[in-house]
Amino acid sequence: MTTPLGSLDTLEVGPRVTMLRRTTRETTITVRVALDGTGDAAISTGIGFYDHLLTSLAHHSLIDIAVDATGDLHVDEHHTVEDVALVLGAAVAAALGQRAGIRRFGEAAVPMDDALARAAIDLGGRPYAVIDLPFRADRIGTLSSQLIEHALEAFARTAGATVHLCGRGRNDHHLAEAAFKALARALRFATEPDPRRSGTASTKGALG
Repeated sequence: MTTPLGSLDTLEVGPRVTMLRRTTRETTITVRVALDGTGDAAISTGIGFYDHLLTSLAHHSLIDIAVDATGDLHVDEHHTVEDVALVLGAAVAAALGQRAGIRRFGEAAVPMDDALARAAIDLGGRPYAVIDLPFRADRIGTLSSQLIEHALEAFARTAGATVHLCGRGRNDHHLAEAAFKALARALRFATEPDPRRSGTASTKGALG
């Protein structure tokens, strides 16, 4: 399988289910997604707070997500965070197939104590990300707060998604978690089959 991030090994493919593996000199990433799941998560990246955010993404999107990642964490967490997001986006894109019959658009707002995040997503095949999450500190646990925006942009790129995600909060942990929960809720709605639509949700008859 060839994608914007190079060659991927397809380990499993089925109706709205995909497992992909990507191996480079910096990371080895295996991701499985099942769009019609129950939100089960099996996440292992070696970065505790990143695992926490991806677990929230699975739980609140009702997409089953398994991630097994090993990377050059002795350098820093950048390569692992980015590559996991890239492969996760590619897996979602592959599981969506031709994207016919899905709702395509989704939006959600999620509060978490002092924080409020809003997400809107379009799975129309046009990758774009507008992220506005003003974190106060450089790190949340062992995760660089800079890399949260980078991961979201990487996911949007390979998922073929337009993602707008913004939030405000006094606590960085709350802001990041609210952001991933909002994205999850928007993603849940956008990936769901639309019972009233048999074809592509586009007036031009094609996505992209």
